[in-house]
Amino acid sequence: MSVVGKPSAREAKRLQTRERLMGAAIAEFKRSGIAAADVGVIVAAAGVAHGTFFFHFPTKEHVLLELERREEDRIAKQVGRHVADSEHDIASTLNEAVRLVMGLERRLGAVLFKDFLALHFSQTRPADESNEHPVIVAVAGEIERAQQRGEVDPAVVPINSAVFFLLGLYALLTTTHDWPAQSAMIDDYVIRTLRSIESR
Repeated sequence: MSVVGKPSAREAKRLQTRERLMGAAIAEFKRSGIAAADVGVIVAAAGVAHGTFFFHFPTKEHVLLELERREEDRIAKQVGRHVADSEHDIASTLNEAVRLVMGLERRLGAVLFKDFLALHFSQTRPADESNEHPVIVAVAGEIERAQQRGEVDPAVVPINSAVFFLLGLYALLTTTHDWPAQSAMIDDYVIRTLRSIESR
């Protein structure tokens, strides 16, 4: 009797190859950015044939899309832990989301982080089968709970406010990367977001 859910040897090998390619691609993106990244370098580092890359990822942007999914899942879980583990209000949750997104720059490096943010605004972004973005869902859920506590205006649409907040944050991080006042500007952005949704 086989174990339910256990991948076959062939599927396990396919997943291992995909992970090797993903790791090699991320290393190359960190070094040179996605536009200048060389697929030849990626496949050599992963130890696979050139066509294997395109079997797993039709374009380099698909690697970035997969990275986005993984990072969004990780951040959403951390936002969920913040909400569950601490005394919090909507301000602390938005500030935690900012902290986690900005922490990505340390994890990914400045070059890849910039490409990661740019993906949200790209006209050539690959079609995403999932229309659910876990960070948006997590922030929207907390806005809705704050609304139920009477902290957020009843007319606010939580999912819309979460989208506005996160896209605005990504745009600020993209355009003010080297600005000395970036931190103060982001603090001001959070304050103004809170004022726009709070109960009057």
